[in-house]
Amino acid sequence: MKPDDAYSQLTDEELVQKIVANNNALLFGVLYDRYSKMVYNKCYGFSKSKDEAEDLTQDVFLMLFVKLASFKGKSKFSTWLYSFTYNFCVNYVNRNKQRKMSDNSIPMDTAEYKLTEDEVPDESIYELKASKLEKALNLISAEDKSILLLKYQDGASIKELSEVLELGESAIKMRLKRAKAKLLEIYNTLS
Repeated sequence: MKPDDAYSQLTDEELVQKIVANNNALLFGVLYDRYSKMVYNKCYGFSKSKDEAEDLTQDVFLMLFVKLASFKGKSKFSTWLYSFTYNFCVNYVNRNKQRKMSDNSIPMDTAEYKLTEDEVPDESIYELKASKLEKALNLISAEDKSILLLKYQDGASIKELSEVLELGESAIKMRLKRAKAKLLEIYNTLS
């Protein structure tokens, strides 16, 4: 049995406690192995290339090692890491003025989320052709792309998205609705 096999049975929370207690970089490698693909996928949603996504992933894990003690266990570690990665990437994009993201949400005090006849059903997202979908995803904002990937690629629930993005569930539903509509609008213009 290899040394890191002994730690593979630990929950994320137990592993984090052991890493923080001793500042153990080797144990951090176990955490990296568990979540590097998920973090890379999130970073790729905000980047313009695979190389940039790889660099962002490394930056996220470097910052994570420094900030790991701030995980208090109030949510699942994976949810906390989603939030950490999302916030890191949003800050990265916002630092780059040419790629600044905008918040297109309606203030919740002036509007309520309502399902309407123009609501895009989830089935229509699943039926899109992969290559054309990838092109369309690259043409929408990083924020829209990220929320769609979290929902449809990673299977995050509305509640999980609400925790990760620190928004109310109705705001999440509105952002998803708008992101799906933008994606389909762009998708339908591609040949």
